[in-house]
Amino acid sequence: MSCCLKLRQKNYCLNSSATIGSNNSRNQHQNIYIVKIKTLLWVTAYMASCLSTQAKTGNNIYSANNEASNISMPLVSSIEAKRVHLRDSILAHISGAKIAQKMLLIRKFGAKNDGKTDCRAAFAKAIKKATAMKGAKIVVPAGTYYIQGPIVLSDHVCLELQKGATLKFAPEAKYYPVVNTSWEGTFLYNYSPFIYAWGCHDVAIVGEGTIDGNATATFATWRSKQQECKKLSRKMNHEAVPVKERHFGDGHWLRPQLIQLYNCKNITIEGVKITNSPFWCIHLLKSENIICRNLRYDAKLANNDGIDPECSRNVLIEGVEFNNGDDNVAIKSGRDNDGWEAEMPSENVIIRNCRFKGLHGVVIGSEMSAGVRNIIVENCHTAGYCKRGIFIKTNPDRGGFVENVFVKNCEFDEVEDLFYVTSRYAGEGLGNHHFSTVRNIFVDGVKCNVAKAAAIVLQGTESKPITNVSIEQIEVKKAKIGLSFENVIGVNMGTCHIGGKVGTPSQITPKDKLFENEK
Repeated sequence: MSCCLKLRQKNYCLNSSATIGSNNSRNQHQNIYIVKIKTLLWVTAYMASCLSTQAKTGNNIYSANNEASNISMPLVSSIEAKRVHLRDSILAHISGAKIAQKMLLIRKFGAKNDGKTDCRAAFAKAIKKATAMKGAKIVVPAGTYYIQGPIVLSDHVCLELQKGATLKFAPEAKYYPVVNTSWEGTFLYNYSPFIYAWGCHDVAIVGEGTIDGNATATFATWRSKQQECKKLSRKMNHEAVPVKERHFGDGHWLRPQLIQLYNCKNITIEGVKITNSPFWCIHLLKSENIICRNLRYDAKLANNDGIDPECSRNVLIEGVEFNNGDDNVAIKSGRDNDGWEAEMPSENVIIRNCRFKGLHGVVIGSEMSAGVRNIIVENCHTAGYCKRGIFIKTNPDRGGFVENVFVKNCEFDEVEDLFYVTSRYAGEGLGNHHFSTVRNIFVDGVKCNVAKAAAIVLQGTESKPITNVSIEQIEVKKAKIGLSFENVIGVNMGTCHIGGKVGTPSQITPKDKLFENEK
């Protein structure tokens, strides 16, 4: 059966039984082309040739082993088998932190839960003691603990925020020293994140308490002032200025992250509530073996991304209730020169059983110059509006790659765009030559009530078309635009209903008035 799509410029290969339409306009079909159908065997063979990228976990968990045997398998079954194998292989490399059983009560180090006494010194003393003990759980009972400056974690330290406990950070920039960090994909020195660790292992933040960035009146107002400093940071990036010379902080307006774990391994963040972050909420930078589980968000300030794995690997994000002023999960790998120099892709990330609410559900990019691969999103749904459900974004400024992305069994209510992949993000870099490779994108079992703009968008470039995409079992009740594809090669479409499901075709009747207008 043929599939009618609005396409241009490139050759497309589809095997489809799709219903694609618009709830708002019956004229949409006037601007479509009939697409040539290739055989299922061709598409399967193509997929087998492409899916040879290996995940670098110490073991090759995703490789081309036995690819030839898959050619005879039905395409959907083959993809599902690969997805399950990849997921289980990633999970085998994720354990999170080893949490010490010894306990230290924060109140014994002088901390007061009155919401006004500075408790920073008490946390520093407790962490120092935990280090001397070769690991301990620092227990924070109910109450509000005011902290003038960052909490700096060390090896084998776990913060346990018990029910009713709140860490409330001072909102003034003067309390946060300049540290080695990054800002929107550029490595530099800036104000310390409020909870910070560098080069640590087996660190954890757990419990039912709250981490309050308290940034509403101060840091949240900096966005309107940051433009020149942002430009300067990117200029230093492009000119390869040594990181040690990229000093920001006082006199600049780059907001710090709430939690940043930099160059760390074996991490668990579980149960806590996060609110009023000055910038990104949880930034996982150049880190590995990470569990973020059952977190709760009420973080609606500007750029309050929920979780940002950047240049990180082997990450499990599950059971999280997002409510963010920006992306729920944003997977990144450095920007431009810094990303290319780092050569540390973000890879092996599983996002499952989450509830999305905020700007975008899952984003890859736009800072992704070192590449992103082996991403699994499964069994997630929305609790309200998201501008975009799944958003993959890059442009010719970035380079890098996005490959091996699996989306399975996700449900969305109302979105602007359901699934959007673009190599022309923000219209930037179109005169540059760092074209990104985007390939091996598999979407299966996605439902949506309303897509106000478009259901599925694939935008490659002429220099680097998007390649090898499979779309199966898509149901969108209402969509202004069903599909929009440009510069895409190798698309397989299975059973899809976009804009409603079409039943049995009607028979001719006198109501058709075929010859009524003839003269």
